[in-house]
Amino acid sequence: MKKYRVTINGKTYEVEVEEIGGEERPVPTAAPVPAPKGEAAAEPKAEVPKAEPAPAPTKAPKKDAPAGKLTINAPMPGTIISIKAKAGSSVKKGDVIMILEAMKMENEILAPQDGTILSIEVSEGASVNTGDILAVME
Repeated sequence: MKKYRVTINGKTYEVEVEEIGGEERPVPTAAPVPAPKGEAAAEPKAEVPKAEPAPAPTKAPKKDAPAGKLTINAPMPGTIISIKAKAGSSVKKGDVIMILEAMKMENEILAPQDGTILSIEVSEGASVNTGDILAVME
């Protein structure tokens, strides 16, 4: 634990900060500035090092679609509760293909364009992860 005294808008606070790992870096501090005559000396202020950005999360690789075909992938993990379209059926852009339940909400999986459903890759009750192929269309 490290203790710091911080002054914000003229009010002084004492704070304790726990260091939780990583390499230890020296914390640069400002040198005390002599106060003008008749005033109390100013407390040095510690500079807080900036946090490094976290690495971007990596997603599981998606399966490739057959050449010239369009895959409809799961936008989030969940459970397929209803399949509205069948293989071989024609759909228009925006038609509901299936319902995916995620976090107790029903999410409609819509056709991204006009076309024909070539195959449905999941069944009702199946659990899916983000990026899993739900259907293939052309």
